Amino acid sequence: MDKLSLGILASGRGSNFAAIARACRQGEIDAEVKVLLSDNPGARALELARETGTPAFLIDPAAFPNREAYDAALVDRLQQYGVDLVALAGYMRLVTPVLLAAFPRRVINIHPSLLPAFPGLEAQRQAFEYGVKVTGCTVHFVDEGVDTGPIIAQVPVPVRPADTAETLADHILVEEHKLYPRVIQLIAEGRVRMEGRRVIIIPGAPGF
Repeated sequence: MDKLSLGILASGRGSNFAAIARACRQGEIDAEVKVLLSDNPGARALELARETGTPAFLIDPAAFPNREAYDAALVDRLQQYGVDLVALAGYMRLVTPVLLAAFPRRVINIHPSLLPAFPGLEAQRQAFEYGVKVTGCTVHFVDEGVDTGPIIAQVPVPVRPADTAETLADHILVEEHKLYPRVIQLIAEGRVRMEGRRVIIIPGAPGF
């Protein structure tokens, strides 16, 4: 089976990129990270990618007149590297229809809550301050909204009595690093299909 070609978009420390790249190197997923793109010159993700030999590029939003032009530049670079699936990994910009049309149902994101609860920024702190007993992480297809795309998979994380918002974020991150590669492997195996907004995981069967 041919490996799935991944493009990663990241704005920050790159821990989910590192988890995906490690899973690829160890043969845990039938995929290869072809390129990492960032909108942030200070992103640690750029350094991590270069350390692993992954092509990594800063594409500065300030060089483009609008979000659509910026996403067109992303699409051009992703297509240059033959990317099949785009994974957002701590990417802090909303994507536009330009990117979504170029990779239909091929853009995914991981979010540190059990969506649709606590979308947007600082989801871990939102959950902690709300007082929920269970939160978690979600991998979903990306649409034009903020964390509103169809949900592929979720993992619950209990909120422990001694937790702070920071320790809760750490516990969630551990599960993110496990869940994201697992979902990418499901997609690589052709075991993910859509029925309206519902995402169906086919047990052990190829094809959508």
